[in-house]
Amino acid sequence: MIRRKPIDDDDENPERWLVSYADFITLLFAFFVVMYAISSVNQSKYDQLTSAMGSAFMGQANGGKIILKKESTPENKIHQDSSLIKPLPLSHIYAEKQRKEREAMVKTGLDLSSQLSPLIGAGKVTVVQNNRGVRIDINDSLLFEAGSADLAEAAKPLMQQIAEKLKATPYFMQIEGHTDNAPMHSTAFYSNWELSAVRASSVVRMLNSYGIAENRLSATGFGATQPISENETAEGRAKNRRVSIMILYETKNPT
Repeated sequence: MIRRKPIDDDDENPERWLVSYADFITLLFAFFVVMYAISSVNQSKYDQLTSAMGSAFMGQANGGKIILKKESTPENKIHQDSSLIKPLPLSHIYAEKQRKEREAMVKTGLDLSSQLSPLIGAGKVTVVQNNRGVRIDINDSLLFEAGSADLAEAAKPLMQQIAEKLKATPYFMQIEGHTDNAPMHSTAFYSNWELSAVRASSVVRMLNSYGIAENRLSATGFGATQPISENETAEGRAKNRRVSIMILYETKNPT
């Protein structure tokens, strides 16, 4: 009788690793199947879902499509509103600015005419509107003694009244001294031009003392070079001897 050789369980099988490899491949395939299933979306169900959400939240639906109006977003609203605002041309802005300045200057002239009406009626003061602004002409007899550049005490109430009106305005003021053409017979002043300049400076100091800032004031002497009447008569010469307060459109020193 032939005896069989017993099988040794400990003998190694050289192809045993194929079992582990097959298991790994199977698990890897299953993993990719699961990932694909997760990433797949039923397009028809997705379209139905978006349509239903659009109807619920927007109140706008047509054939399963969401209808959005352009004005529904703040950005579009701002864009549309901005398109309705057209910038004004610079010429229009400048013209409007000039119109308001003229109106304010006219009002200043009217107010001064009203305040000084008694002196205007007496022929001692004139208020004139011109293309430079408003000019107040004050006869020298209201302000100075003959041949003097010191302001008389009687002139102070008039200067204070004018200053109270003008210090609230933004305008620059040029004070101009004028004389007649009669030769100067005074040891204090060499010429009419010098007398007119010092008189203008005296008025500037007085207006400044009543509250008008010094950077809004200047003094100029013209002597007999700018008469407003003839110098052949005493009446005409009296009109030429004056101090003018020129209220200018400029709100700063034009020099």
